[in-house]
Amino acid sequence: MLHRAVLQALFLAIFSVGGAYAQSFNEGARKCEKCHEAEVEVWKKTKHNKSFQDIHKKEEAKKVLAAAGGGSSMRANPTCVLCHFTETRASASAKPAVNSGPSCESCHGASSDWRDVHNFYGDGIEDPKKESPANKPKRLADARKAGMIWSFMTYDIAANCMECHGLAHPNLKGDVLSKMLEAGHPGEPEFELVAYSQGSVRHRYYPPNVTANAEMNAAELARLFVVGQAAKLVSATAAAGKSDNAKYAALQKKRAEDARKALAAVADLPEVKMVLDKPAHDTARKLADTLKDKDVSAKVKALLPAKGSYK
Repeated sequence: MLHRAVLQALFLAIFSVGGAYAQSFNEGARKCEKCHEAEVEVWKKTKHNKSFQDIHKKEEAKKVLAAAGGGSSMRANPTCVLCHFTETRASASAKPAVNSGPSCESCHGASSDWRDVHNFYGDGIEDPKKESPANKPKRLADARKAGMIWSFMTYDIAANCMECHGLAHPNLKGDVLSKMLEAGHPGEPEFELVAYSQGSVRHRYYPPNVTANAEMNAAELARLFVVGQAAKLVSATAAAGKSDNAKYAALQKKRAEDARKALAAVADLPEVKMVLDKPAHDTARKLADTLKDKDVSAKVKALLPAKGSYK
């Protein structure tokens, strides 16, 4: 029998072209639930999971659907699916299905290329507790290369949030955006990462107590806030030219202004200045990496949302 690592290497060689993976696809939350039951149970109670079941019934949603090109339902409209649903496949050649709202892969990336790598704890080892110290960093790196966005990659997760909560998804077309806004689609310029991620959607089950949904401490909240503002600025800057619609321009201007104002509190950090001067994924990731060893809670404490306002 071939060594599992060899099989993985062969798979990647066959299904990648020029070092880039073949088109990855979402497999759905059920594939994650076996090992991440607690996290999935949290997700099941959130609006991300529940809203898709009735959002299409609202009168305003019907108007937006018509503006976005119509169709028999939101889940049958490719524009609506981008943010309101998770499109999954049983295999690369299978017909896509739309049976849930935003889920695990909406934040952590389509899993078809990285799930097996993520689950490889060593030859013949099924229990993650028995993983060798040498295997873990390699597994983390390999899964990342295959497209997984780990929970510690806070900027990349934040960037995914901003795509939808800022009407900035790269696959959203400018002319469609204009029609959607005029039809009443909300823009959410007030979206802020801490408030939206540490309330009902929080799922932080880490050793040594993997049964407790841990809350962030002051330093962690401050870092997440700053990273979220950087992601907001990058998102708004990139999206600004998508549409010449006045409402859309005002939305992105507001998002960018709010982010710049918040980042001013930590503008003494060179990496923050880099983001302010050049709002881009690379500068924002560098900021996020730098913040891992810093406590900026004293500087942004007054800007953090109150716990009672968490969504």
